[in-house]
Amino acid sequence: MTQELYADGIGEITVTGTIVRIDMMSLSATERDANNNPRPAFRQRIIMPIDAFANAVDLMQKALNGLVDAGAIRRLAEVPPLAVSDAEGAGNMSPNFN
Repeated sequence: MTQELYADGIGEITVTGTIVRIDMMSLSATERDANNNPRPAFRQRIIMPIDAFANAVDLMQKALNGLVDAGAIRRLAEVPPLAVSDAEGAGNMSPNFN
């Protein structure tokens, strides 16, 4: 039997040198924010070399494109991919982390 982890999303991605750390988050069953919405809670961390992370991003992009092509999901807006030079010092650009 393999161990599985459910996550509602990624909380943070940290790059230190050649190592990438991805914090997986789930909505808390007990903690609530000021609007009574479940708070995200850290569940587990994935740690991998930067080249493995780049390969994982490529694989996820291919999976996303397949879901879009199949009509399972749709893009809200066409956004150009973030270039590496744009990412340096740009901070967290996700609208989920305002």
